[in-house]
Amino acid sequence: MTAPLSAPISSQVTSAVVLLSGGLDSATVLAVARRDGFASHCLAFDYGQRHRHEIECARRVAQQLHAASFRVVTLGLREIGGSALTADIPVPKDRSHHDLTHGVPITYVPARNLTFLAIAAGLAEVVGAHAIFTGVNAVDYSGYPDCRPAFIDSVERTIRLGTKAGDEGHGPRVFTPIISLSKPDIIRLGASLGVDFGLTSSCYDPTPDGYSCGHCDSCQIRRHGFRDAGIPDPTRYAP
Repeated sequence: MTAPLSAPISSQVTSAVVLLSGGLDSATVLAVARRDGFASHCLAFDYGQRHRHEIECARRVAQQLHAASFRVVTLGLREIGGSALTADIPVPKDRSHHDLTHGVPITYVPARNLTFLAIAAGLAEVVGAHAIFTGVNAVDYSGYPDCRPAFIDSVERTIRLGTKAGDEGHGPRVFTPIISLSKPDIIRLGASLGVDFGLTSSCYDPTPDGYSCGHCDSCQIRRHGFRDAGIPDPTRYAP
């Protein structure tokens, strides 16, 4: 469900599951859930990604934004591979704007968001949450098919069909408050809600001590986003 920038999400419940990767998009979404009065149960994943540094970033963001809980689920997506993030495939660097905006890049992780949302639905049943928040974005993104509104709508219907909560008529809604926002608008929204972007990391190929490479697709999109938002970029880039 897409929520407009200016309108808080109305809800009759007070708890939500928030998918929190440690990047600026999911941090902003957590801040939106907090703004709208949800007690947020944050869910991060260690799925064998080369940028595991993001998990500690997610933990710090959850603390900064006073999440109700934070948990990490371990998945064996590296056993499947098929992505530069979960296999020994080089992360693309310094791609052109044309390449960034055309096609599905090798950093796409097969079925990642489908898997994440399925587990989030399970956690929602356990904690009694009727809302799931995710930071997918269909504007400034890398061409991932699992970031599109049609995919989210389909997953929400599937969750309602395949869960006890859905069978009882109160399956969780899937909220995507930044799905139609540009990266500068996401950054402005997060800043207005008190997100400390210095705690976040977007890099696909960070150094062992957590410095961002500055050259992968995600670093390029992040860097341009701060520039166009007119907000100082707090990212620690490698020399």
